[in-house]
Amino acid sequence: MKLIMRILPWKRGLVLTVITLIALIVFNFYGLYTNKFYFFKFDNYLLPLLTLVHFVFLYVLWFKIKEDEVTDPQMRNLEYGLYVLIPIYLYKLFDTLLILLSASEFENHVIPTTFMPLGILILMLYILIIALAFLAFRYRKDLVGGYNFDEINRQIDSWE
Repeated sequence: MKLIMRILPWKRGLVLTVITLIALIVFNFYGLYTNKFYFFKFDNYLLPLLTLVHFVFLYVLWFKIKEDEVTDPQMRNLEYGLYVLIPIYLYKLFDTLLILLSASEFENHVIPTTFMPLGILILMLYILIIALAFLAFRYRKDLVGGYNFDEINRQIDSWE
């Protein structure tokens, strides 16, 4: 893990995460079978909406590292929201994998030439975003600090 953190410092990691998220949002509207973008399907807007949690967590992480601040309950809640997003990213990863593996079922149909290259790219982007999410957790733990629940509870106590 230390080798990865040396190769990918926190600034590069956050920038790579933002670029990956933007690429996944764009490809979320793309139909692999048809080689077209679908902007009028409601389902395509769920992932961009859910990734707002990831973007906000990245911003808070960047702010906490830059200002040398400690964790707080809001950051903890955002991280818990990101824990919920990781299974969604895994679902999208396996969904894309199933689409790629089902190409042999449609041999009699015309499949675009971009099917496999873009499908593999999307698959790699989902693997990358999951790895970068875990790397962001590591950045938070090493650079911002752990969640000291006793200290957080003292800050919330209204009697002090």
